[in-house]
Amino acid sequence: MIARVTLEIALRKEFDYLIPPELVDEVTIGTRVKIPFGPRQVTGCVTALVEHSPHTNLRAIVRVVGEPSLVTPRVLELARWIADYYCCAPEIALRSVLPEAVRKEKSGWRERLFVRSATPPGERPKLTARQEEVLAVLQARGEMPLQELVAAAETTAETVRRLEDKGLVTVAAEVSERDPYANEQILPTVPLTLDAEQTRALTAITTAMEKAAIPVDASAPAEPASAAAFLLHGVTGSGKTEVYLQAIAHALERGRGAIVLVPEIALTPQTVERFKARFSSGPLRTLVAVLHSHLSAGERHDEWHKIRQGRARIVIGARSAIFAPVEPLGLIIVDEEHEHSYKQEEAPRYHARDVAVVRGRRENSVVVLGSATPSLESYYNTKNGKYTLLEMPTRVDSKKMPVVRVVDMRQAARLEKGVPIFSPQLKEAITQRLERAEQTMLFLNRRGYSSSLQCPKCGYVAQCPNCSVSLTFHRRDDKLACHVCGHTAKVPSVCPEAKCRNPAIRYAGMGTERVEETLTKLFPKARIQRMDSDLMKRKDDYRRALGDFKIGKIDILVGTQMIAKGLHFENVTLVGVIYADLSLHMPDFRAGERTFQLLTQVAGRAGRGDIEGEVFVQAFTPFHPAIQFARRHDFAGFYDQELEFRAQLKYPPFTRVALLTLKSRSEEKLQFTADFLKVEVEKAAVGLKDLVIAGPAPAPLLRAESFYRYQIMLRTPQMPQLSRRLAALLTTLKLPDDVTLAVDVDPVNLA
Repeated sequence: MIARVTLEIALRKEFDYLIPPELVDEVTIGTRVKIPFGPRQVTGCVTALVEHSPHTNLRAIVRVVGEPSLVTPRVLELARWIADYYCCAPEIALRSVLPEAVRKEKSGWRERLFVRSATPPGERPKLTARQEEVLAVLQARGEMPLQELVAAAETTAETVRRLEDKGLVTVAAEVSERDPYANEQILPTVPLTLDAEQTRALTAITTAMEKAAIPVDASAPAEPASAAAFLLHGVTGSGKTEVYLQAIAHALERGRGAIVLVPEIALTPQTVERFKARFSSGPLRTLVAVLHSHLSAGERHDEWHKIRQGRARIVIGARSAIFAPVEPLGLIIVDEEHEHSYKQEEAPRYHARDVAVVRGRRENSVVVLGSATPSLESYYNTKNGKYTLLEMPTRVDSKKMPVVRVVDMRQAARLEKGVPIFSPQLKEAITQRLERAEQTMLFLNRRGYSSSLQCPKCGYVAQCPNCSVSLTFHRRDDKLACHVCGHTAKVPSVCPEAKCRNPAIRYAGMGTERVEETLTKLFPKARIQRMDSDLMKRKDDYRRALGDFKIGKIDILVGTQMIAKGLHFENVTLVGVIYADLSLHMPDFRAGERTFQLLTQVAGRAGRGDIEGEVFVQAFTPFHPAIQFARRHDFAGFYDQELEFRAQLKYPPFTRVALLTLKSRSEEKLQFTADFLKVEVEKAAVGLKDLVIAGPAPAPLLRAESFYRYQIMLRTPQMPQLSRRLAALLTTLKLPDDVTLAVDVDPVNLA
C-alpha cells in the first residue's frame, strides 16, 4: 500500500511513500506521519491511499505522528477546495483545518495527580488529627486533584502520601481537561414558545434537515452557493437565536451535530452561555465546545479533541470553527453572516461563510445564514435561487423597533463654535436615562484619544514612519501609536518642525478614550465602562465587562464595533452613534453597505426589553442614503438602490473580485513589477469572458509596515476558472527577490 502525502512545507505537490507492514493498520486518510525528505525528516498528512505509484524507489513512512486520522476525509476534501478556489498552496490550506495545538508530535493532554478514598484490608490504622482532617475533606468531595486537596485541607502533599502508605487513599496521574468555561454557573433553560414567523422559519429548516438524509455526490463540482442553504433575514430582536437553538435540538434528536459561527470574540461568552444553558441537561444533553483565538493552546487542544471524540456535539466559535471535526454534521449556523471578520486576512484567505455553504453541500448538512442586515451577495443569492429566503420582519412579543433620530452635526458645530463630541440632543437623552436608571450604549468605531496630532501654525501632522497613516494619540499611556504596524512614539511638547517649534500643538479628531473622558466630566456620578481592543486584551475581559453591564453595574457602555451587534441587554433604552460618517467615505465600493449595516446593527441594541428604545445618529452628511435607509430600518430600499450602483460598475454580486497586491520597499521596482504582472495576467486570462482588469495602481494605504503596495483588481463572473489560471501562473511567475505577491479572492478589505 502507498500513501500520498502532503508536506507541511508549501511545495504545492504531493509525494508518494510506502506504508511499512507494521503501520498498515495505523495509516489512513488524514493520518499525520513523519517521513524522510532529502537528508531530513519532515511531517506531512496522508491525503490519499493508492495501490500504485508512477514513481520508483519509494521511501517508507518512518512513523505515525500523534493520534491516527486527526483530519477527517471530508474536512480534507474541504481543504482541497479552499486551495483551489482561494488560490493558495494545498499545504497552507491543510494547516488551517488542523489547529497548531493539535498538530504537535507529542500528546497535548495535561495530567494531574488525583486523590481518591480507599478502604484498606483489616483494621483501620490510627491517624493523626491532621490526617483525619484531610480524609474528611476528601470523603466529602469523593475525589479531587492533589493540589486542590492540599489547599482545601491546609496541609502538605507529604500528609496525603502518608495516607496513601496506609492504604486509605490512592494517588494517580490522570488526564485533566482544560475547560475555559469550567467556573461558570449555567442555569438550564427550556425551549420558548415561537411566534408565527419563528415557527415558519424553523419548520423550513427542520424539513430541509429531513430531506438532507439523501446522500450527495461529494465529488461533484462545488461552488460557494447551494439551494440547501437558508438566509434567515430577521430584524434585530426578532428571535433568531431561539430558532437556532430549536433547530440544533432537531439535529441532535437525529444523531447529528452542529457548528455555530459567531463573528466576534466579544460575542462568544454570551452565545456560549445561551447554548450551554439549553443543552446542559435533559435528553439532548451534550458538551458544547468553544473554538477561538483567545483560548490557550492547551484549551484549544482539549476542546478540539472533545469534538473529535464525539463528546461535544455542538461547536461555537469564530471563523476557524468551520473546520471542527463534527461527524455526522447536521447543521451549520453562521450568525451575523454579513460580518467581514469571517474573512481570513492571511493565506489561506478563505471566507468562513462561503466555506460553510460548501461544507454543508459536501456533507449533506443544512446551512443557515442569519442577519438583520444581510450582505448584498447573500441577499442576491436568494433572488437567483441559490439560497432560500426566510424572513422575520418583526420583533418578538410585538416589541417596537427603536426610534432613530439623525442629528446634523454641522448645525451643532455652528451652535457651539466648534465640533462637539455630544450634540445637545444626545446629552439630554443620556441625562434622562441616568435619571430613570436605564442603560446607554455609545458607539464610535475609532479607539484612542484623538486620531491625529497636528500643528495649527505650520500644518505638521505626526505620521507613522512605516505607514501612510497619522499616529493616534493614546492619553492613558501618553503615547502616539500606529494602528497598522504598532509603531509607538513619545508625545512632543512642541511642534517637531525645527522652524516652527509651536507649543500650541493640538489633538484633532476623537476616539473612544476621549469619549470616555468627556463622559466622566459631563456625568461624574455615572458608572462608565469602555470596551475596545486597547482595554479588552485578556480573554476574561470581555466576559467581565459584559457581565457587569448585564447585572446593572454599568450605566454607560462606550465601545467600538465589538459592542455593535449580537448583544442582548433588556435595560438598554438609548444608543448613541458618535460619528456615523466614519466609514462612509472610505475608498471601497462597500462603504455605503458597511455604514448601513453598522448603523442598523448598533441601533438594534436599543429597546429589547419592555421600554421602547431610542437611537441618536450624529452625522455630518445626515442625508446620505445609507444613513436615511438605516433610520427607517429599510433594508429592501437600501438593497435596491445599492444593487443598481453595483450593476453599473460590474461589482459584486454581479461579479467576483480577485485582488492582487504586490509589496516591496522600493516603489520604483514595485511599479515596474506591477506593469509586468498585469501583462502576465492578461496572457493567463485569455478566453475568459467579461473579465475586467483594473490597475495596477497604488493601494489606498500605499505604505504599510515599511512596504509600498500596488494592486491589480480583477472582476469576473467566472471566479473558479480565474482562480485555476492564477494558480498556474503562480507556479511559473518570476518576481524580484524583494517583491512579494498576495492573491485575495473575494476580498472584503480593499485598503
